[in-house]
Amino acid sequence: MKKLFAEFRAFIMRGNVLDMAVGVIIATAFGAITTTLVQKVLMPLIGCIFGGVDLDKLNIVLKPEVLDEAGEVAKEAVVMEIGTFLTAIINFIIVALIVFLIVKAFNKAREVAEAKKKKAEEEAAPAEEEPPKPTTEELLQQILEELQKK
Repeated sequence: MKKLFAEFRAFIMRGNVLDMAVGVIIATAFGAITTTLVQKVLMPLIGCIFGGVDLDKLNIVLKPEVLDEAGEVAKEAVVMEIGTFLTAIINFIIVALIVFLIVKAFNKAREVAEAKKKKAEEEAAPAEEEPPKPTTEELLQQILEELQKK
């Protein structure tokens, strides 16, 4: 049992598992923020723009509720909650936009880092050596050969 616990502890303490856990916690908190933003800020604003309609309560009743003789609900109403659906769509669009911007910023930062790395490698690489210049003796030998040909 101790060995199993030790292996589990080693697994949990790996960096990637901890990073994933932190990511899930931050994503959950971020989801709560965006849900609140959409439901409490954007939807009332959109409803105000469209004539004071509360979009959260924008429903289409397909089948009304049925009451019995005592006035209690015998059958629940069948309702399409369009407002809830619109809220979920707006929430998704906001999250997708923010994820897109984060990925775009990450890719730009990676491009800049790769460009710096490439530039550093180019500067560190030795310049191409020029072919060795002929010595005085070699030049004189070439001149002599040319004179002998004529």
